[in-house]
Order: sequence, then structure tokens, then C-alpha cells
Amino acid sequence: MEMKEPMEGLHFVGKKDDLIKSKRSFRTLEGRDILLVYHQGILYALDYHCYHSGGPLENGDIEEIGGNLCIICPKHKYKISLLHGEGLYKATDHTAKVPTRKWFSKGVKQRVHTVMETNGDVYVKLSVHPGYVDSDFYQGEKGKLEREKALAAEAANKAKNIASLVIADSESD
Repeated sequence: MEMKEPMEGLHFVGKKDDLIKSKRSFRTLEGRDILLVYHQGILYALDYHCYHSGGPLENGDIEEIGGNLCIICPKHKYKISLLHGEGLYKATDHTAKVPTRKWFSKGVKQRVHTVMETNGDVYVKLSVHPGYVDSDFYQGEKGKLEREKALAAEAANKAKNIASLVIADSESD
């Protein structure tokens, strides 16, 4: 078996055919949680946790919005461009002769990473976008603690809802 020479800054993330079959894959590269998405013949890589409140993007719907292919965060429905990581929002364009609703960019909010394929092997090069990008927060220690707190609060809320349903059901007997 031929050994592959390591490529500077590139991380092997899998075989192209396997990534296509799975459509969505999670990887941790250099301590950073990454989501790989295969959609319409293209592989994308972006931070796994949404820039808004750290929700996992893995189960987000993918839609074309304002000419951009976007993943929709399942937690709060934030729209994120898969190609550039821009946060998109819909608002009224008051500069038009007739004010109309259209999509606008909030700028880059989600860090996206470069995907490369060589002979069926897929590699990701982590973003070197200068400066802070909002999704960076959920990759650090403070963000991880915030995600854990949010998950604990969600679990407690679910347990409370189940308990109230059980009580309501027992009272109706």
C-alpha cells in the first residue's frame, strides 16, 4: 500500500464516495467542529455550530435564498450561505421605487473552509479568514460551556413539559 505524503494544512476527511452517500458528516479538525455537506454535486465545509446561538447545523434544510445556496439553522431558522458563510435576512428595500422585500447580507457570520478532492480523497483546509467570525465563539471554551448550558436547559424544559402532561393526564382520569 502506497503511503500518502501529508499535505501542508490539509486534513483528510474521507473518501468522496462515502461523503456523497452520507450527505452530511461531522469532523473535528485541530479542535474545531466542522460540518461537511454534499449538495447538488458540491462538497462544502463550515463550522458545525450556528453563529447565532451554537445550534448544530447538521439537520438544517438547504434552500436557495436570494441566489445563494443556504443552510437553515434548525434551532432559530437563521439562513447561512454555504459558499461564503454570510448570514442572510429579509427586509424591505426602501431604496427601490416601490419598497419591496428582498434578501440582504449581514456579512460573514459562519466560518467556511476550503474543500479539495484528489483521486477520490477529500481534504479540508481550515479557514484563514482574518479576524473574528461570529461562529468562532462556539468553537472556544466559553462557547462550549454556553452550548452545554443551552442543552441542559432544553432537557430540563422537556422534562418539565413531560411532567406537566403526565399530571394533566392523571387529573383527567
